[in-house]
Amino acid sequence: MILPSKHLSQERALLTVGSLILAHLESPRSVSELWEKLREHRSRQDESLAISFDWFTLALTFLFTIQAIELRSDGLISVLPSNARGKS
Repeated sequence: MILPSKHLSQERALLTVGSLILAHLESPRSVSELWEKLREHRSRQDESLAISFDWFTLALTFLFTIQAIELRSDGLISVLPSNARGKS
């Protein structure tokens, strides 16, 4: 699920979807804005690359778990600075 495998293509792996999400986080964005940007990006490349919203939220959860993103108090998602990772 996280990495590509025999039964999961590279384009659907959570690591790949997560990297696309991070690429669209040049500034803080809402979940719906990120979802639209990702759908637009993937549909421009190939219609067969479309993913469900559930898969998108799994990728967001993965990024939050590895402390790559944070949910700010204003409800926007932003990249967590690398110097803040691992601090509890």
